[in-house]
Amino acid sequence: MKLAMPRITFWKVTAAVFLLGGLTATIIRFGWGLGAATNLSDITPWGLWIGFDVVTGVGLAAGGFTLAGIVYIFHLKRFKPIVRPAILTAFLGYSLVIVGLLFDLGRPWAIWHALIYQNPHSVLFEVAMCVMIYTTVLALEFSPVVLERFKLHRALKVMKAITIPLIIAGILLSMLHQSSLGSLYLIVPQKMHAFWYSPMLPVFFFISAVGVGLGMTIVESYLSARAFGKTLETPLLRDLARIMLGVLLVYWTMRGIDLFRRDALHFLAEPSFETSMLYLEVTLMLIVPLLLFNIRGWGQSRAGLFFTAFSVVLGFMTNRLNVTMTSLEAYYRDNFGASYFPSIGELAVTISIVTAGFVLFAYAVKYLPIFPEHEEETVLRINDEPERTAAHPVEGNPAAELHRH
Repeated sequence: MKLAMPRITFWKVTAAVFLLGGLTATIIRFGWGLGAATNLSDITPWGLWIGFDVVTGVGLAAGGFTLAGIVYIFHLKRFKPIVRPAILTAFLGYSLVIVGLLFDLGRPWAIWHALIYQNPHSVLFEVAMCVMIYTTVLALEFSPVVLERFKLHRALKVMKAITIPLIIAGILLSMLHQSSLGSLYLIVPQKMHAFWYSPMLPVFFFISAVGVGLGMTIVESYLSARAFGKTLETPLLRDLARIMLGVLLVYWTMRGIDLFRRDALHFLAEPSFETSMLYLEVTLMLIVPLLLFNIRGWGQSRAGLFFTAFSVVLGFMTNRLNVTMTSLEAYYRDNFGASYFPSIGELAVTISIVTAGFVLFAYAVKYLPIFPEHEEETVLRINDEPERTAAHPVEGNPAAELHRH
């Protein structure tokens, strides 16, 4: 009997290289300590692993609570097909955030101490508790997909009965810790650049997380369609993009008013690294998405929606890295003559964690009912006749209708 060999592709080889690099860095980190694997120091104790793996990663996983709230709280049921991929993204995202945090902790084996040695006056304590509880809630929210796959009907019935309480708990927990991640930086106003320090940071973190959560859902839908032929209806993604851009317009209006009220607008005229990074953030997170979405005939196609959302995701990453790293660079330089740039080991770990997220998402889409089958067939018709087909669903057997066309 011949064994079927897995097909080797460019992306599989790339993923294997990234994961191997991450494994090497992991051995160095846990074998020789933080000093050997990172460029962190007593002056720059938080770097890429906090800035990207935790602060950015939690925000990118915000699509789960956003879509759950839209469908189950506001009863916009037409978005229900998007909930499963969004919750999967959130579950994987939060699980990998915890993995990333283990790399950054000096004593990772003590991560459970937050459960026993509680400090209710600490923002970090609130973030730790919310992330742990919300990851558990996400696992329960996602469990119906697994139960459905293995036809465990009794357990599935129980989980569906507690869906609404779980959704409400998840939304409340997300609202708390998404904003609290911004609160972490309220204690260092003298160290941060005026572009990014603001008493409104918790609000800004929450609103931007809502926007990018919708963007991540659009990006994953497009990539799933390219890899597996599984995607969501284009009109639904188009509506998500409209909501996303509306949220970002509100966000940037508030940021502009905040800069004006704190008399920080004059820094925009200063030729500095921080000014360049703020312009990059605005360009990727607002200007480019608005321009792409409004390109007639292409901006609202699936490819146009993907590039619109992808630009938002890149802009969001720039924002979080600006808050956590760029905003502190001038303080380190002026007061200690120090600077921070991540080491190869830090980059390797972060890239391998992101790669692991893509690999796990791909396997979940391949083997679990993340995208219901009938929606894949519907989307093919929508690509031919976008608006008219969305208004008049296919009657009878969709597969037969597709074949006739």
